[in-house]
Amino acid sequence: MIDKRYRETVHTDKNNYEYTTVTHDENKVRIYTLKNGLKVFLAQNFDAPRIQTYIPVRTGSNNDPADNTGLAHYLEHMMFKGTSKIGTQKWKEEKKLLDQISALYEEHKAEQDSEKKKEIYKKIDEVSQEASQYAIANEYDKIISSLGASGTNAHTWFDETVYKNNVPNNELEKWLKIEKERFSEIVLRLFHTELESVYEEFNRAQDNDSRLVNYELMAALFPTHPNGQQTTLGKPEHLKNPSMKAIHKYFDEYYVPNNYAMVLVGDLDFEETIQLVDQYFGTIPYRELPKKTPVIEQPLTEIVKRTVKSPTTPRVQLAWRTDSYGTREAMLADITVNILSNRGEAGLLDLNINQTQRMLWAQAFSVGLKQYGYFSIVAVPKETQALDEAKDMVLEQIELIKKGDFPDWILPAIINDFKIQRMKGLETADGLATNLYDTYIKGRTWEQELNEMHEYESFTREDIIGFANTFFKDNYVIIYKEKGVNDQLVRVENPGITPIKINRDAQSDFLKEVIAEKTRDIQPEFIDYGKEILTDTVKDKKLSFVRNKYNDIAQVHFVFPFGSDHDRDLGISTQLLQYLGTDDLSPEDLKKEFFKIGISNDFKTTNDQLLISLSGLEENIEKGIALLQHWMYGVKADQEIYRQFVETVLENRQATKKDKTRIMTALTNYTKLGSFSRYTDIISKDELQGSNTEVFTDRMKKLFKYPYEIFFYGKDVENFKQYIGKYVENESFRIPEPKQYPEPETNGNVYFTDYDMVQMEMSKVGRGYQVDTSNFGKINVFNEYFGRGLSSIVFQEIRESKSLAYSAYVSYAANSELGHPDYITTYIGTQPDKLQTAVSTMSELMNALPEVPIQFENAKNAALKQIASTRITRNNIFFNTLRLKKIGIYHDFRKDIYEQIENLKFEDLKDFYQTKIRPIHFNTAIIGKKENLDMDAVNQMGTFKELTLEEIFGY
Repeated sequence: MIDKRYRETVHTDKNNYEYTTVTHDENKVRIYTLKNGLKVFLAQNFDAPRIQTYIPVRTGSNNDPADNTGLAHYLEHMMFKGTSKIGTQKWKEEKKLLDQISALYEEHKAEQDSEKKKEIYKKIDEVSQEASQYAIANEYDKIISSLGASGTNAHTWFDETVYKNNVPNNELEKWLKIEKERFSEIVLRLFHTELESVYEEFNRAQDNDSRLVNYELMAALFPTHPNGQQTTLGKPEHLKNPSMKAIHKYFDEYYVPNNYAMVLVGDLDFEETIQLVDQYFGTIPYRELPKKTPVIEQPLTEIVKRTVKSPTTPRVQLAWRTDSYGTREAMLADITVNILSNRGEAGLLDLNINQTQRMLWAQAFSVGLKQYGYFSIVAVPKETQALDEAKDMVLEQIELIKKGDFPDWILPAIINDFKIQRMKGLETADGLATNLYDTYIKGRTWEQELNEMHEYESFTREDIIGFANTFFKDNYVIIYKEKGVNDQLVRVENPGITPIKINRDAQSDFLKEVIAEKTRDIQPEFIDYGKEILTDTVKDKKLSFVRNKYNDIAQVHFVFPFGSDHDRDLGISTQLLQYLGTDDLSPEDLKKEFFKIGISNDFKTTNDQLLISLSGLEENIEKGIALLQHWMYGVKADQEIYRQFVETVLENRQATKKDKTRIMTALTNYTKLGSFSRYTDIISKDELQGSNTEVFTDRMKKLFKYPYEIFFYGKDVENFKQYIGKYVENESFRIPEPKQYPEPETNGNVYFTDYDMVQMEMSKVGRGYQVDTSNFGKINVFNEYFGRGLSSIVFQEIRESKSLAYSAYVSYAANSELGHPDYITTYIGTQPDKLQTAVSTMSELMNALPEVPIQFENAKNAALKQIASTRITRNNIFFNTLRLKKIGIYHDFRKDIYEQIENLKFEDLKDFYQTKIRPIHFNTAIIGKKENLDMDAVNQMGTFKELTLEEIFGY
């Protein structure tokens, strides 16, 4: 029997509410159960006067009706549309029309004749126009942002739908009032436009290579269970034939207090909070849940092979089905995964395949679900390797585990790593809240979750070997992802939605009431960096220290004030270092030594900085520094490893040129900065192949002789100062002058790159004026008001009114360094036949800043509340000073921004728009299938040029 350290105990608070805690729980989580079955998880975190909130509902796509897949996800979207009180001007009149629309959708779903279906849809569109005159688009977001909320969102997965908000603690009661209203009923207003947005989300998923493979994998792994037979986004035929009645029925059945929880973590009072939760949510009635017959999968007894094709790099993915999360089998699978891959450190795949560069890369991972789960390995071969060769390589590593051919030290090292990662995860309000809601969704207790580590510690080497020999047989699914044309893409027509009224100026009585209710103000607290950061010198190096008040994890950062602008090949040098060892330690041994002591290392190169970081238990930080410097000073040049490294780099470059997201990033950089920039000025293939290892290793050996400063985040700085001097050498090299890259005017060019995809993506980039810190408050409000967020002008017009895109935004980005220009970016991702209308709509919006006083005040107040309730903590205290220094600021600049926003008038914002944004000329980046490009529309945007991948990537 396991000696469980954590035990559940029952208590009663001063108001006679019964709750449970778990002994020795450092987070002191309280778990209440209200009379209607609502579980309430409360925990305190005083980082900021804010509360991270989650409302996890124990239902997701696995509960979708077989003839209405995607329904749970639809419902998630519609939960943001309001109720009979939120989002409406005249509910009685609106309801009559919504009932008509619902009946028409039932008629539309039942009709088999395609032409008749179109006629019904036209009628739906007509009635929806009439209904929209009563609707107030995105009023939920307006209400919630008026509280100063951030992170407003939701997601749907197999067995969960989770609603998210982070709110100032003085607005908790208002938030509860809003959410109680939202969870009491659902109103399906503005339904057909949101439905089209969901379809755009489906299109984005079709262009997502990882989803393509995962859908095929899950379908094969779970041939009868909803895990594999019902995707979250649903089938296209169901998306186009929804039932509003079915959504209402689903809400009534599953959105009941005994099937969701309230998770609140932050600056809260336990007794006051549970009383408020009970006051608002305790009145929602308990309801019996629908009876479900569990779906039991038969064991896989053979290898199931599937093939999918897309333009990206070929790879294989293998998966074995596991038992459910928290079971013995799932936990053994989790440990076994980490013997193969432990965050790229010292697993068998990490060392025997990735480190030795036998293929491009391989990684193992496990996923535990409420029912079942899976153990998976992804392998990306080199161009000269067949997919089956990659498969055989990873199966060889599994055979090593079966034979017990893995070191004794790795099990305790894995458990130690688990503990460190959990410690990191639970130290923030969001991390703890996420763990709590995940525990609830999976039907586990907090006691079980906390005792999990003891169970992991109980597993022996023999347990792992026995598990591997029983579990890994010819009982897996393998997906061959080949390069080619994806013949499974569903291309759809624009349904021709008439733009609806969004009534920006309107407010419901509910919103007016919420705004009228006065709450105590949270006063902003601006940090005194001089007090929070202790400084000293070690030899000729500046040492900065911030105390870790939370746990025993420490970090040491070596901050070099130069980067790739000063030395173009610095990044390549640090990458190569990862594959090299010393005279005493092989590259593999170095990885093992770092993992044994639980210290992770990270090298991050930007254009103006190199950051070398170590993180782990404070007691082992010195060992990590000694090991790091032994490695860097003693790095051993190896030309054969370098040759393999160059081959890997070049193959990775080719893989990058097949990835849609990276192509769009490169195209946007080209659109912004032209043909010569730091993104295209990279070491060439000929230079790489013609160089010797010493060219790069010499940089690493000399690195600690250049200027740098040290930042230590931990508990005991005095102890750190006693030993760090041993590892500091006086500088003897000067920083090279940085290379200057042009920042050309954006003057109306249109750049296009061809890629086989369902959607079109378009980004316009305009070079603004040089960064001016006196504009930062205006920029903050402009982005909130006009360009980003659910209640912004752009989102409401392009998505809510016209349903032209799932994603659309305008963003003003202030430059991070003085003497350089700001940039304004607009983005639209949509179907090709909607692109021209979307572009025209965006152009109209950008022509003059719309004036909506209510929305301006809301954006302004939301920005003020977010600043007032935000606190700078942990290592951000130090790194913020580095960022501010680049714009000539040496104090907490949020104070200046706050004061500017307090005094901001719409005329100020309008003047900023007229002088700083409207005069800007834009270049345009477009990616998509060339045959879908409307050249007449494109030519109206500017001078067109199709770019090759070589031009935009620089290789």
